[in-house]
Parts: sequence; C-alpha cells; structure tokens
Amino acid sequence: MRTVQYLGDATVAVAHVEPTPPPRGYVQIAVAYTGLCGTDLHVVHGSMDSRVTTPLSFGHEMSGTVARIGEGVSGWRIGAPVTVMPLSWDGTCPACRAGHSHICQNLDFIGIDSPGSLQEFWNVPAETLVALPDGLPLTHAALVEPTAVAVHDVRRSGLRHGDKAVVIGGGPIGTLIATVARRFGGEVVLVELDERRRAQAASLGFTTLDPTSVDQVAWIEEWTGGAGADVVFEVSGSAAAVRGATALAKVRGTLVVVAIHGVPREIDLQRVFWRELTIVGARVYERADFETAVELLAEGHIPADALITRIVPLSETAAAIADLEQGLAMKVLVDVADAS
Repeated sequence: MRTVQYLGDATVAVAHVEPTPPPRGYVQIAVAYTGLCGTDLHVVHGSMDSRVTTPLSFGHEMSGTVARIGEGVSGWRIGAPVTVMPLSWDGTCPACRAGHSHICQNLDFIGIDSPGSLQEFWNVPAETLVALPDGLPLTHAALVEPTAVAVHDVRRSGLRHGDKAVVIGGGPIGTLIATVARRFGGEVVLVELDERRRAQAASLGFTTLDPTSVDQVAWIEEWTGGAGADVVFEVSGSAAAVRGATALAKVRGTLVVVAIHGVPREIDLQRVFWRELTIVGARVYERADFETAVELLAEGHIPADALITRIVPLSETAAAIADLEQGLAMKVLVDVADAS
C-alpha cells in the first residue's frame, strides 16, 4: 500500500509498505480522505521530533470505511463509514484517574506518537472509532476532528447564549470556533491579519477586524458598550496577539488559549489581575465533542465546502503542505485512495 511519511529534516515522501492485518482489539480502516492541518506542519517542521519516530505516516483528520475487523472486536461491520478520535490513553495516570483521560499524562496522539492516517489502510484501536451517518459525505466527514476541536474550545470557554466572543485568528480552527460559537448562541467577531481569510469569514456572515487598520480595543469596547468581550479565543499563535488578548476581555471574562505556542509568551498579568480574568487552556477533545461535531456536520451547520480549498491525490501531499505553509490554502484534503 502507499503512504506518505515524514522522514525528518522537513522531508516528506510517498512510500510503499506492506499492509498488516489488524491485531486483536483493532480495526483496519480503508482511509478515504485525510485533512492537513497546523499540527501536521509542526511535525514536518521538526517541532515534534522529540515525540516522532521516523519514518512516520502522519495525519489524523480523516474519514474512511471499515475494511477489516480484528479479533475481540464487535459492534462494527465491514464498509461502515467512520472517523477516528486519535487519542489513546493509559487509564492509570493521575489525569486519567481524575476523569481527564483525553489529556492523559502519557497520551498517545495517534498520527504523531504513533502512525496516522496518510496511508491506504490504517490499523487503529477499536475504541477510537466514531460512527458516521450514511448520508454524510466522506469529504465533509474529514472535518469532524477539527470541528471537535472547536466544540471543545467553545465548551471550555463557558460561552452562553448572547455572549460576545472575539476569535483571534481566522484560519480553519478559528473559523470553526467562530461557527460553533455562533451556533451555540454567541455573537462573534473575528480578528485576522490576512485579507483573504477576512473575506472568507465575511462571506460566512462574520464581522471581521484587521488589527493593523482598526483599533481593536476601542472597537470591542464600543461593540460591548464599554464592557469588553465575554470570551476571547487566541487561535493565531502570535506573540503580539497574546499580549493584546487580555485587553479585549471584560471584567471576569475568559481568555481561551487554543493555539500551540512553541515557546513561552509574554502576557499582561496586570490586566488579568485587574479584571479578574480567567485563562483557560483548551487541548484536543473528548468523545462528546466528536459526537457533537458529527451532528453539526450532518445537519449542515459547518460550511464544509467553503472550508475545503481543494482535494489532492496522495502523491501531491508535499506540494499541498508547501501551499499551507505559505497561506495559499485554508483546508486541503488528501484523497488517500487516488493513485494518480
């Protein structure tokens, strides 16, 4: 079978490997589509080399169908449409024992710590499978994982109906957070530097701000009647955004840190103290977030077609990653079964 592997030194290549049958407790998936995301860029850039064993078949945003069922697995049928919640935890660490297994202290994030979905046949633990409704296109279903991220982020924020939310960063996750927050009853403003991303967000009905041409603090204060935003989501990963985010939140407002920051950031703790702000980390997701994400996509609440820039064959994965690095695409799906 064909697979795309990270070889180290920012090198990605197509390889041919022999598929193996699913071991006991596992299911083999015929992968249909894999979405490329910021985490994959971190892998390719070498930022996760301390965790990665090369060569690594990476990727974790996916859809497919059950191809083979290992011993000891029940409740699944061949051909069933599925996605995967790519987390495997030990169940014994303090986090797991406290009920937070999704952020297990020894977490195996499948696609980083172990092989991922950029391969034609992928063996995964049966408990990671998430069923898909028959009517959901597999292209759209490849967005379940990033949508689950957004659902988790919004739930972590404590956003309530009528709350005013600011999303800093209009990439795929920022747009999904804005979409989910609006669906949950929030009023949303999206702050984004890139004109193309602002235009896309505006086409989806969001108010957008360019922080280089608008005083975002003054704008948010006017929008909120001088109070500040109930919730601020930092999704950009920018040092400047982190420094400025606390100025946008109301008294006892919440700042949700979504972006992966590879280095420590400066933050205005005086503002945190003065307004009694809450800072919340939001990492990955739980099973309920995946189930909600499937529902949102199946019901048409997620603008999947608008988010998917294009679909490429497996052989063009490296070129698609280069486009993402340059900001030339929003979301690229890899058609893993396309042999061209």
